[in-house]
Amino acid sequence: MVKFVPEVVLSNGCKMPLVGMGLATYPIEESETVKSAVLKAIELGYRHFDTASLYQTEKPLGLAIAEALKLGFIKSRDELFITSKLWCSDTHPHLVIPALQTTLKNLGLDYLDLYLIHWPLSTNKPGKHYFFTAKEELVQMDYRSVWGAMQEAHRLGLTKSIGVSNFSCKKLEYLLSIATIPPTVNQVEMNPLWRQDKLKKFCKDKNIIITGYSPLGAKGAIWGTNRVMESQVLKRWEFLEEKVCLRYLYEQGVTFLVKSFNEERMKENLDIFEWELSEDDSKKIGEIPQSRGSPGDSFVSDNGPFKSTAELWDGEL
Repeated sequence: MVKFVPEVVLSNGCKMPLVGMGLATYPIEESETVKSAVLKAIELGYRHFDTASLYQTEKPLGLAIAEALKLGFIKSRDELFITSKLWCSDTHPHLVIPALQTTLKNLGLDYLDLYLIHWPLSTNKPGKHYFFTAKEELVQMDYRSVWGAMQEAHRLGLTKSIGVSNFSCKKLEYLLSIATIPPTVNQVEMNPLWRQDKLKKFCKDKNIIITGYSPLGAKGAIWGTNRVMESQVLKRWEFLEEKVCLRYLYEQGVTFLVKSFNEERMKENLDIFEWELSEDDSKKIGEIPQSRGSPGDSFVSDNGPFKSTAELWDGEL
């Protein structure tokens, strides 16, 4: 049975499925594994897929989309919402559009639904896409010119929407002050142990949709933590911690990404729309002590644009 996933409307009028399937894996999964998982997800009802040049999953996602069309799981590519991201090595004004064109070639698509700046900085090694960036390669990003190139990509029809990822309130405020086309989405870490209350209010006031990654803490991933699933508050629901985390984010009015290649878990991740947390449940989750699970230490350097995690997140720690 195909599940229906609710949609949110972005500030530019485009509709985005509230739940997306994230395709960041480490170690990198085999192409066929990713393709099969995406194909099954489409069959089950997922319509939003989130990839990035860094993840090396653009090509298998594209193959899965082509196969889904061939098998009749979807009638048109327009039924899907595809997000990808501009890596730090390409956050230079002359590289933005070529990087997006490479992404589209990898996907076998004519356009993206959403293109995001992955992190608010650059590297001095253009074209290198790897998880572990050397500290000496980190440099300041030229926000104005890079966002100008993102806007041009939108005007050219290469992407329907543009946005950012891992931006603080202060960085968003500056971007909004120089933008002709404002960011529609800010994709950030979000879960019961890092609720992003300040950022959530800011984005709501500015009509920017938040998409939460690592809603379950990304246990086992190099950027993740086990703390969410090990929270004693969440364990009161025994085997329902995952559903409770996702339902909590849904009730917070944000969108989010899930990542499981297991068919049963894929089904369960969409089974959160027909029940509600009690007022007491929400209160208890809202009292969980807060701390960022993915501090972004790898983007901090004595000689880089951010000398500390406090500078990277502008004190939002």
